[in-house]
Amino acid sequence: MAPACLLGVCSLLCAWSVVTGHPCSLDHQGWADCNGKSLLHAPSSLPSNITSLDLSFNSLVVPRHGTLLMHFPSLRSLNLSSNALLALSPAVFSNLGALRLLDLSSCSIAYLHMDAFKGLGNLHTLLLRNNSLQELEVPFFLPLRALFHLDLQHNALVSVDTLSLQLMEAVPQVQLEGNPWVCDCTVHPLQQWLQRRQAVQVTCASPPGLRGREVAALDSQDLGCRMKQRFPRGASTAQQITATHSNTTTPPSGKGGRSWPYLVGFLVAAVSISILIALAAKCKLFHKNFASYRHRPLPETGSIRGSPMEDSSGWDRGSSGQGASKNYPMPGAADLQAEDDDGFIEDNYIQPSEQLPEEEERELHLSI
Repeated sequence: MAPACLLGVCSLLCAWSVVTGHPCSLDHQGWADCNGKSLLHAPSSLPSNITSLDLSFNSLVVPRHGTLLMHFPSLRSLNLSSNALLALSPAVFSNLGALRLLDLSSCSIAYLHMDAFKGLGNLHTLLLRNNSLQELEVPFFLPLRALFHLDLQHNALVSVDTLSLQLMEAVPQVQLEGNPWVCDCTVHPLQQWLQRRQAVQVTCASPPGLRGREVAALDSQDLGCRMKQRFPRGASTAQQITATHSNTTTPPSGKGGRSWPYLVGFLVAAVSISILIALAAKCKLFHKNFASYRHRPLPETGSIRGSPMEDSSGWDRGSSGQGASKNYPMPGAADLQAEDDDGFIEDNYIQPSEQLPEEEERELHLSI
C-alpha cells in the first residue's frame, strides 16, 4: 500500500511540474532545486519570492547583455556550479542585491570582467574553485564590500599582483591552494601576504627545485631575489632581476635625491656674492684713483704772498719811513725757507716746470 502511495505522490509532482512549466522542485522554505535538468535558461515560471536556487549541472547560457536572472530579487543563495559559463559579462548579477552566496565552481571560467560582480554589495561567500582563471583583475574586488569567504582553489593562477593582495586583506577567509604558483621574485608579495595570515598548503609548482614547497616557508634567497621588493604585475623576470641589481648599487631616492636644487642654489648664490664683492672692490679702487687725479698743483709762492722783491722793497720803505726808532730785522733765508716748507707738500704734486723758478727764487733770497 505504501509503495502505491509514494508512486501516486511522485506522479502528482510530475504532473504539477508539467502544468506549471518547470521541472524544478520546491519546498515551503523558498528553496528551488533545478539540478541536472539540462536547462538553457532559468525557469521564468518559478515563484519570484524564492530565496535559494540550485541551477547546477545544467547548460545555462550567459547573456552578453543584461542579467542572468530577471525575476528573483529576494534570492539569497545561487548555485551555478558545473555550467559551462566560460566568461561572465558585465553586471550579469546586478539585480540580485540581496544575494549572500554565489557558487561558480567548475564553470570553466577563464576571464572575469571588471564589472562582473557589480551590484553584489551584500555578497558574503564567493566560490570560484576549479576554474581556469589565470589572473585577477583588481576592480573585480571593488563591489564586494561585504565579502567574507573567497575560494580560488584549483585555478591557473601563477602570481597575484600587489594591489589585489592589498584588497584581499579585507577578506577574512581566502583559499588559494591548488594553483600552479611560480616561485620566483614575482611571488614575493604573495609570500609576505601568506606569512601574515599564517596560511599553509599553498605550494610551488615551479621551478622544479622548489616544487611542492610551501610558499610561506621560502625566503628571498630561495626566490632568487637579492633584496625584498615589490614588482608591478606583468613585469618580466629579466626586468625584475635588472631592477633588483640596480637597487643594490643605486642609493635609495630619499631626501638626498632631491638635494641637488639646494646645491645648485648654493653655488649660484656663492658666485653672485663673489661677483658683487669684486665689483665693489673695483669701484672703490676706481674712486680712489679718480680722487687722486683731481689734486691741483700748488700755486706759485709769488701769487700768494707776493714776490721776494716786493717784500724786500716793503722792508726798505718801512725802515725809511719809521726811522731809527724801530729797526725790523731782515728775515733770513732760513726763515723764508721754513715758512715755505710746511711739511705736508708732496713732491708728486709739484710739476717739474715749477721746480726751476723755485730754485731761482731761493738763490735770489740768499743773495739778498
